[in-house]
Amino acid sequence: MSQSDSSLYTWAGRFSEPMSDLVKRYTASVDFDWRMWRQDIRASLAHATMLARQNIISTNDLADIERGMAQVVSEIETGNFVWSLDLEDLHLNIEKRLTALVGDAGKRLHTGRSRNDQVATDIRLYLRDSIDDIVILLGKFQDRLLDLAEKEAATALPGFTHLQVAQPITFGHHLLAYFEMVRRDAERFADCRRRTNRLPLGAAALAGTTYPIDRQFVADLLGFDGVCENSLDAVSDRDFAIEFCAACALLMMHISRLSEELVLWMNPRFGFIRLADRFCTGSSIMPQKRNPDVPELARGKTGRIYGHLTALLTLMKGQPLAYNKDNQEDKEPLFDTIDTVNDTLRIFVELIPGITTNPENMRDALRQGFATATDLADYLTRKGLPFRDAHEAVGLAVRRAEELGVDLAQLSLGELQRFSTRISDDVFAVLSIDGSLAARRHVGGTAPEQVLAAIARARRG
Repeated sequence: MSQSDSSLYTWAGRFSEPMSDLVKRYTASVDFDWRMWRQDIRASLAHATMLARQNIISTNDLADIERGMAQVVSEIETGNFVWSLDLEDLHLNIEKRLTALVGDAGKRLHTGRSRNDQVATDIRLYLRDSIDDIVILLGKFQDRLLDLAEKEAATALPGFTHLQVAQPITFGHHLLAYFEMVRRDAERFADCRRRTNRLPLGAAALAGTTYPIDRQFVADLLGFDGVCENSLDAVSDRDFAIEFCAACALLMMHISRLSEELVLWMNPRFGFIRLADRFCTGSSIMPQKRNPDVPELARGKTGRIYGHLTALLTLMKGQPLAYNKDNQEDKEPLFDTIDTVNDTLRIFVELIPGITTNPENMRDALRQGFATATDLADYLTRKGLPFRDAHEAVGLAVRRAEELGVDLAQLSLGELQRFSTRISDDVFAVLSIDGSLAARRHVGGTAPEQVLAAIARARRG
């Protein structure tokens, strides 16, 4: 290997021939890991500060490193930095440029660390920053759900089980179900951040370092809650990234369920809602179409996130300790998961306020499904009839209403009394949609007053 070839690689002294171009392309990661450059430089500067504080490098070296890194930052931000595939990854690209700018001080930066703990630190920093961004978006998403729920707190909607009309609820109550799901998602991301926020730097390749480093000082500089306690674990596991992808998979599952309902509700057979035109597309051949492409695509992207979670689990399952090159494959699934979740949340933050309802269609659906049958059974139970007998009586009443093609509330008092003599004229308040809603006034119920109370509690945090 020539001197010019070997100068490209920090490890080249051990080898007698250059890396083939095919292997170079196959093993390089700079095409995707470059996005961690801010985190890499931040961690390197903290490491250099610690080295100088511990008298491992000189204060002059630290000043040169800081000056050189400022130049590197400027070049990257202005698009003038040249990323080289020959240098394999972002870490070597930055180190090579730093050394070109400041000489031996740049070569001393890597004292007491390895690329193994360097990349583990960068990933944790990058993921921590990404979690913070996602949590902010989740908060905005929750706010939009609350705003729409408040607006539609009294809008009657069929509640479904088995996709069949079950009982009356309000649209606001339905939206609050998704608010609760997203609130738990936010809690999961916060938990994941806590486990992510441990510093691997100082673990070096796998066994730690012989230099008198101060890992806690670096952790404090970088805002970590503490250090990874075991050097082998610090460089080799990616469970924090897997946990993040699992949290993302759950979030996307919730968004996919909401998306499925938006698609159904837009169908003219339902006609419950309308999405703003900016979130729909047309057809190349059918001029009448308004297709709900955004929620449809969110459903599809959910499968993509599931795939990334499975990929990371599979990536890790057979690896012996400590670091293996397999772990280079953690980044693309992780990065795409971050991008997909961010984009999905951003668009749903805008989509939710663009939903308008058709309350009359919702009430029509309730009238077609005998939605207040349970209310009639509860009414008979309060009148002293055992619930199972009440259930049977109401079932007969529903069958009769179905034969006549009417709703339960449209049966006459005499017709209803055929099924139980305990029924009197106060039954019609019970059989009304609004009466059914108002009766469920306990905490967590669908009564409009409880929906508003739940929104107020949610906004108080």
